[in-house]
Amino acid sequence: MNKRMTILPWLIAAMVLVFGAQSVVAAEADAQAAGGAALTLAIDKTEINNGGTIKVSGQAVAGKPVYLEVYAADHTVRANRFDADPDKDTGKRPYIFYITEQMPAYYKIFVPKELQPKIDEEAKKKGKWSYSELLKNLGADAAYTVPAKAKVDRYQSTLMASVVGSRGDLLPQLDEKDNKRRSMQLVKARFRSINNVFAAAVDVKPDGSYTADIKIRDGLAPGKYKIVAVVDKQVKSEAVTFENKISFPSMYMENAGTSMNLLYPFLLTLVVAIFGVLMGAGGGFILNPLLVTLFPALPHTIVAGTVTPTVLFSQGSGIYNYSKIKFINWKLGCGIGTAMLVGGFIGPKLTEMITLAQFKFAFGWILLVLAALMLWQTTPGYLAKNKKEQAILKEFKKRAEEAAKGKN
Repeated sequence: MNKRMTILPWLIAAMVLVFGAQSVVAAEADAQAAGGAALTLAIDKTEINNGGTIKVSGQAVAGKPVYLEVYAADHTVRANRFDADPDKDTGKRPYIFYITEQMPAYYKIFVPKELQPKIDEEAKKKGKWSYSELLKNLGADAAYTVPAKAKVDRYQSTLMASVVGSRGDLLPQLDEKDNKRRSMQLVKARFRSINNVFAAAVDVKPDGSYTADIKIRDGLAPGKYKIVAVVDKQVKSEAVTFENKISFPSMYMENAGTSMNLLYPFLLTLVVAIFGVLMGAGGGFILNPLLVTLFPALPHTIVAGTVTPTVLFSQGSGIYNYSKIKFINWKLGCGIGTAMLVGGFIGPKLTEMITLAQFKFAFGWILLVLAALMLWQTTPGYLAKNKKEQAILKEFKKRAEEAAKGKN
């Protein structure tokens, strides 16, 4: 009896040790499953100057793909989309305007190199490529987290409201699933190109080790950027941070979400203003398409909005000098100015509801029509028939010569 009583405590202690060891092993397994020790991430530098390359390395579970989610942590921008496409089932147009102010100024998912053919295949669709479809085909759903958390607002518009640029009535908040789905459409609307949001750059070895060269282009937002490695929904690394620095003459434009060397647009605008005022305009109709074409990182909405007030400078000096040589008809100017005042309320709202492709299409046709009219009015046949215009031209030439003599 005494021997049994002596052995019993030892048996209990042994059982505690066995089950305790099993619990530790299970806890370690759970920690690995949760990403605690199964996925590491390191970078070779913590600072770049107006873009550069960050070399990433780490260790993951062998046989698993690794995705890298990279985003600007300090700056967000607006992203919007006007849904007027006919419904596949009903054929009706929804006229719903989606917008968020919380889109990261930079956002990109880097996938394993062997997935490049899938990116190329989707790119063949050009403007009709689908962000959500490509995300699914790449198996990168688990890596898409930051834009999914951005609050997306939606407005119910109407055909007439969309024509005058009204957002319409604010609708109830989207649920988490719909918010994520709409955020994917806004990512495409904001960054436009597949290469801006996806890149096949992760090299995963059979033992689970991986490397990647994360290329951050110039002209992006300054401040902190974060990188997170992802295997699946349960296995994620801790975020690592690096900083992108910019210096003058490059400056960051908050609402555009991009940085720009101001020297180039300054010289371009100087030339445009000279010829624009020469033709009786501020130069905005020339500067606008040039900026959209030469600086594709600038959203067309920002270009349109920025060019409008800058025209005041050339218009102001132009008005002063044209008034000195008496070339201004104030009655006509005030009359058509009233119409421009009304149009100035509609234009800005309408601009944010159209895509870059629609903007270029409309602007291009307007310029072509104006160019054709002006060219037609310079033909000998037109000038011969329009004696009144010839008389006006002679009077303008006479006044210009008198003004030139007065200055001398």
